[in-house]
Amino acid sequence: MTRSFTPTTIADLDPERRPSFAAALVPVLAVVAFLGIGSAVLGLDPHPPLLWGIVFVGAFGLWLGYDWDELFEGIANGLLMGLQALLIIFTIYGLIATWVSAGTIPGLMYYGLATLTPATFLPAAAVLAGVVAFAIGSSWTTVGTLGVAFVGIGAGLGVPAPMTVGAVLSGAYAGDKQSPLSDTTNLAAGVTNTDLYAHIRRMRDGTAAAFGLAVLGFVALGLRTEGAIPAGRIAEIQGALGETYAISVLAFLPLVVTFGLALRGYPALPTLVAGVLAGAATTVLVQGTGFVAAWEVFMYGTAPESGSDLVNELLATGGLTGSAWTITVVVAALSLGGILERTGVLAVIAHEFTTAVRTPGALVAGTGVGAVLINALTAQQYMSIVLPGVTLRNTYEEFGLDSDQLSRAVEAAGTPTGALFPWHAGAVFMTSVTGVPTLEYAPYYLFAFLSPLALLVVAVTGRSLDVAERPTPAAAD
Repeated sequence: MTRSFTPTTIADLDPERRPSFAAALVPVLAVVAFLGIGSAVLGLDPHPPLLWGIVFVGAFGLWLGYDWDELFEGIANGLLMGLQALLIIFTIYGLIATWVSAGTIPGLMYYGLATLTPATFLPAAAVLAGVVAFAIGSSWTTVGTLGVAFVGIGAGLGVPAPMTVGAVLSGAYAGDKQSPLSDTTNLAAGVTNTDLYAHIRRMRDGTAAAFGLAVLGFVALGLRTEGAIPAGRIAEIQGALGETYAISVLAFLPLVVTFGLALRGYPALPTLVAGVLAGAATTVLVQGTGFVAAWEVFMYGTAPESGSDLVNELLATGGLTGSAWTITVVVAALSLGGILERTGVLAVIAHEFTTAVRTPGALVAGTGVGAVLINALTAQQYMSIVLPGVTLRNTYEEFGLDSDQLSRAVEAAGTPTGALFPWHAGAVFMTSVTGVPTLEYAPYYLFAFLSPLALLVVAVTGRSLDVAERPTPAAAD
């Protein structure tokens, strides 16, 4: 689904309508200004600034000579790139609600509170999230299921929620990057014409170093949060969970079904739908809820009435209808990214970059920086992989670099960093399912900073670049 769209390159642009580099920077700077002023100064939700950006870039496209049909084609292409993400968001909202009503997430919280301590919780959460994401190939599914439970466990242990989310995201994205089942891992290999396992091997050392440092960081944070848990807090939470839900191994059926299908290589969307069906069935069979009521939970979410305000707050969900705010932000962001791509703005900037680099290290570093910027401008990680992956293939070959160098660069910088931008599809999703604003968890999302940093170290030192000797003009003849 994500591979059916080929981005515009400089060669595809009509010379009469191709913006200069200076002109291409105008809509980019305008979008950055709208988002910055709208969020930081005016305190608006992302929707109005994104709309301003769409209008501005659309007017810029009309000035270049594009008509409405061409601009709409760009919007449609942007939505096509993010269609799978949109459908996953819809499904996971319903899945979380059914897993709460089934007792799956309450059960994970109940047993997690009994086994973890404040000192060990953060590194354990990062490692467990990494293992699960590697096994199922989905960072979003990991955060939307286990991550939600970890937030509840951390709250019971007195660990700040932003730290918990940072640890879970670090593990989820590190595991996702190395998983042969991951859509972004396969996409990065596909658009760069790289063997999948060659791509994974090339990423391995950098990912291991970045994640290892992140885990050490969470160990240090865990030691800082270690202390006496308020007397009776865990017992109070476990009591409220036990009184409200039937806590038993049968409540984990949705977890077994979802992760079992993922481990067998089934695609994310049908796997998540199976998890919804299993959640609804477990709600009926284990919790004793009526069939209609179970599906009303799927639609409208949960509002538990336990003896603990903390439990009630943590396990309140919006269901399928609760995804409206998230979906509308993502649709607007994808539309903006699509129209920026269609008008040639991104192609011109990418071309300017390729003509400016002089060394293999600069090319790799610039690719990483470009992937991060594309994440910020297009609000979805697929474009941050596809656009530089397609545009720079020939450039890497000219510099004597194998395609796995390009695939590593776009994924090391593109995949984990999207969740740092509040308007990005990944960040909107993570905030909505965990309840923690992007700017609050961002300082603790260590892997998002360490993964690009590991790439930068490679670019500066030349270690593992493996540059092939380029033929001289005489030899080429």
